[in-house]
Amino acid sequence: MAVRLRLTRTGKKKQPSYRVVAADSRAPRDGKFIDIVGTYNPRLEPSQILINNAKAVHWLRQGALPSERVKKLLEISGAWAAFEDGTTVEALEAEADAAKAAAAEAAAVEVSA
Repeated sequence: MAVRLRLTRTGKKKQPSYRVVAADSRAPRDGKFIDIVGTYNPRLEPSQILINNAKAVHWLRQGALPSERVKKLLEISGAWAAFEDGTTVEALEAEADAAKAAAAEAAAVEVSA
């Protein structure tokens, strides 16, 4: 089974937003997928890109090929550089957990002030 990282469309008519998914290359665009890697909303200014870098690197290491647009989104999010540098998935998960903890701490400080 050939796995591709690609976009699947969500949202209402004339208001697209997308999910970045790992899917079988033979599946239709909005059909079955294996895993959700992130989201992309081009309608916001600037565009909102939320990619789980650990999942993206995991799928890239498993041999998944990204579409052209997804490769560009991975470059913007930093997942492509982590994949090329050889950064481990565990290191990316630890980095994401640390960032989440720092954001929670900052929110707690902001609320108490």
